[in-house]
Amino acid sequence: MEDQLLETLGLTPIDLVRILFALMIAILFLQSGIDKLVNYQGEKNFYKEHFKDSILAGSVGLLMPVITLFELAAGVITAIGLVVFLVNGSTTLACLGTLLATLAIIQLFLGQRVAKDYAGAAVLVPYFFLTVGGVYLFAMS
Repeated sequence: MEDQLLETLGLTPIDLVRILFALMIAILFLQSGIDKLVNYQGEKNFYKEHFKDSILAGSVGLLMPVITLFELAAGVITAIGLVVFLVNGSTTLACLGTLLATLAIIQLFLGQRVAKDYAGAAVLVPYFFLTVGGVYLFAMS
């Protein structure tokens, strides 16, 4: 039955998995980036407190826009890439978006490790696997 549904939609099982990965990544990074924009000062204050005893303490003002832009770009490009994939089957933009998402997770992971928040760093590992899986799925076209 699933095969008939996918066939009716013109999708392969790998296409369906790509769509689901792209949806998850786009939602995750759009929400996170938008939240940082809407509550920028609150987020900045949180990060200043979080990194106050680390070598990143004086860099929060510079790093906040960088991570915010990475998250927004990852979410937007993955979402656009999903639409492009659905329209013409091209995986290039979705691959780029998921790659940016992976780089954003690596930035966050580095920050958590530098702040010695090992539990916070560990929470990011499943997100890393999600984004790397997305890169792999879209790169293997």
